[in-house]
Amino acid sequence: MLTLPPGLGAEATLALVALSFLTSLITATFSLGGGSLLIAVMALVFPPVVVVPVHGCIQLGSNAGRALVQRQHIQWKLILWVALGAALGSVVGGRFAWLLPQKWFAAAIGFFVLVTTWLPQPKAIATSRSLQFAGGAVVSALGMVVGAAGPLVAAFVRGIADRRQLVATHAMLMTFQHVLKVAVFVAMGFAFGQYLLLILLMVISGFAGTAAGSRLLTRVPEKVFRLGFRILLSLVAAGLIRQALG
Repeated sequence: MLTLPPGLGAEATLALVALSFLTSLITATFSLGGGSLLIAVMALVFPPVVVVPVHGCIQLGSNAGRALVQRQHIQWKLILWVALGAALGSVVGGRFAWLLPQKWFAAAIGFFVLVTTWLPQPKAIATSRSLQFAGGAVVSALGMVVGAAGPLVAAFVRGIADRRQLVATHAMLMTFQHVLKVAVFVAMGFAFGQYLLLILLMVISGFAGTAAGSRLLTRVPEKVFRLGFRILLSLVAAGLIRQALG
């Protein structure tokens, strides 16, 4: 029987469901930002050992919905080798998810994202299978530890010229990553059952946010989209660094 997680009241549940709608709308419009905001709030509600697997399950639904809505724009050639690397990275990262100090990884990711956001992206990323494979492995391994690796993936696909292709490809890459993440946590014995109702409600509201954000995507001017994309990346990176140094 589906019930709310222990200690989580109806008001907190409604707030998280509403937040899932808002964060999915943000992500569908600018490709990222929502997942990091969501995990930051969830960290205030749940203990650390719960946040990453539950957030991963919710983000799986959110990203899969966004990829479905925008499926005609997915760049599959880029995804193939990144996904293969992600499979390796998820297994390796899963072995260290409970052991490594999160703050140092958060700081490293923050600095990496800032650098890759504002410096020109090497064109080799779009054509090199080895770089795509290695990038997928590293991103997924880190994602098992810090939870929200969306900024890393976004920096990886930033060179895609068409905004619809960028958002759709990012969504599909994140879907693969979260599928692998959830599978690893299931294999490690995490009990998703007691959080299933909350996950379902947040996935449903997240899909509604994705539908609304996908309509906004084509209405936002190109310059505004690109600048907003970089600003969101920078804000998330700054937040990670502040969290690590605080």
